[in-house]
Amino acid sequence: MASSSSAILLLISLVGCFFAISTANFYQNFDITWGDGRAKILNNGDLLTLSLDKASGSGFQSKNEYLFGKIDMQLKLVPGNSAGTVTAYYLSSKGAAWDEIDFEFLGNLSGDPYILHTNVFSQGKGNREQQFYLWFDPTADFHTYSILWNPQHIVFSVDGTPIREFKNMESNGVPFPKSQPMRIYSSLWNADDWATRGGLVKTDWSLAPFTASYRSFNANACVWSSGASSCASNTASSSTSADKAWLSEELDSTGQERLKWVQKNYMIYNYCADTKRFPQGLPPECKTA
Repeated sequence: MASSSSAILLLISLVGCFFAISTANFYQNFDITWGDGRAKILNNGDLLTLSLDKASGSGFQSKNEYLFGKIDMQLKLVPGNSAGTVTAYYLSSKGAAWDEIDFEFLGNLSGDPYILHTNVFSQGKGNREQQFYLWFDPTADFHTYSILWNPQHIVFSVDGTPIREFKNMESNGVPFPKSQPMRIYSSLWNADDWATRGGLVKTDWSLAPFTASYRSFNANACVWSSGASSCASNTASSSTSADKAWLSEELDSTGQERLKWVQKNYMIYNYCADTKRFPQGLPPECKTA
């Protein structure tokens, strides 16, 4: 009987550990910041949804600030006619000279492709837009959208395929995000004044609420707290060298080929090719890209 009781206690403790792990996700890592109940954490913390109606959108942010990291999130975007809506998922610091790394998903009419809009701000300066179509329907299922941010470069990836690389070119006078910790933010909001065909297509509010879903967040990152980085710690409890491999991770030859494939077949706008926008000459990072 004693051994049976021990087995039951062991099972209970294992189940408790399992639930502690599975419920740690959104409750532990994020705060809902606006939307009056339109943002919801569901399934014991495994799922988060944002919704938008005519009165308001909604949003959330990470509890932690990060200074470099490899960050993954799975998103399932607003299905059907999502024209006029924008789902923004990004890293940002605060202040007038902020840094920011953006994914923005621009909704569209049913049957038309979503536009994935990317941008990088450093010291308050952006204007580095690249836009892509996706090679799948991002509303039919969850897909992983990742940001690798280390001192060498920023890499945007979709389902493990790199779509954009922004290299550290401070040697050429290009500011690079490297000293300001950033939080993760996401929001779902109405932008029908510009988002779909330059504002020509308006949001159809009869289809509201519009909902985007999030799951499987993972951050292998340097957490910034009280003016110090967790990656600076050399204590036994800190990350192993294998865990920190992303800090020096570069694109290998396969990654470079996949990046070229995406940019050749799915890129629809590149600021570095927009000579009309920069009559005085393209930005310096474009000339060395």
